[in-house]
Amino acid sequence: MANQAYSRAAFINSTIKVARKYNFDGVDLDWEFPSNETDMSNLGLLFKEWREALENEANITNRARLVLTSAVYYASNISFNGGPRSYPIQAISQYVDWISPMCFDYHGSWEKFTGLHSALYDPYSNLSTDFGIRSWIQGGMPSKNIVMGLPLYGPTWSLENPNNNSVGAPTMGTGPGSGLLVYSQVIDFNRDNNATIVFDNTRISYYSYAGDSWVSYDDIGSVKSKVHYARKRSLGGYFFWALGQDLDWAISSTASQAWLT
Repeated sequence: MANQAYSRAAFINSTIKVARKYNFDGVDLDWEFPSNETDMSNLGLLFKEWREALENEANITNRARLVLTSAVYYASNISFNGGPRSYPIQAISQYVDWISPMCFDYHGSWEKFTGLHSALYDPYSNLSTDFGIRSWIQGGMPSKNIVMGLPLYGPTWSLENPNNNSVGAPTMGTGPGSGLLVYSQVIDFNRDNNATIVFDNTRISYYSYAGDSWVSYDDIGSVKSKVHYARKRSLGGYFFWALGQDLDWAISSTASQAWLT
C-alpha cells in the first residue's frame, strides 16, 4: 500500500471516511514493522500525504482535524528481520501528532532463556525502555510527542532447572498460558501456586516463579516508576496494551495517580 501514490491515497481516504462515520477522534497506524529503508521512506511519504489530507478535509468540512498517531518500535532504529533501518523521524515529528513506542516484548518464549520483557533499564543490552525512548529523542523526536507503552501481560517460560530461576536462566519451552499471561492471570498464577515474586530493582520489572514455571510482568511498583520516568522525560503520556487485561483497574489507577504526583 505504501509503495504507490494511488494506493496511499486510497488508504488515506478510507481511513478518513471510517473515522468520520464512527465519530472517532483520529486514526492510528500500527505497521509492524517497515522491513527496509525503502519502506521507511514510503512511511514518511504516507504520513506527509495523510496529514495534508486530514488538514484539507478539516478545512472543507469546517470540523476539527482528525488526530494522526502511530504505534512504532520501541527504538528509532530496527535491526532484526532485515538490515538496519531508521524511522523517518523528521517526517514523523512534522506530520504525526504523537508516536506510541511499544516498550515491551524485549524477550519472549522464542528465546531459550528467561528475560524481563519490559525492563525500564538493562545494564547488559539495549533492550530496555530507557534506551528506546532516548533513541527517539536523540533522533529528533520531541519528547512531548512520545507516548510510552506499558504492557498488561507477560511472557512465560518453562525452566530447564527449577532451582535455576534467575533472569537469564535456561528454559525448555513455554510456560503457563501457552507462553503468555495477561496481568489478571499473573495475579491468579502467583496466588494459586504460592509463587515467589521478585522485583528487579536494577531493571525495574517483576518476575515470579513456581516449580518450573516463570513469568515476566509489570506490577504496581514498576508501573509507578515507569510513569514517573515518563514525567521526568517530559513525555506526552503513556498507554497500556491493553486496558482490558488489568485487574480491577489496579494498574491503570496506580498509573493515573503516579502521573499526577
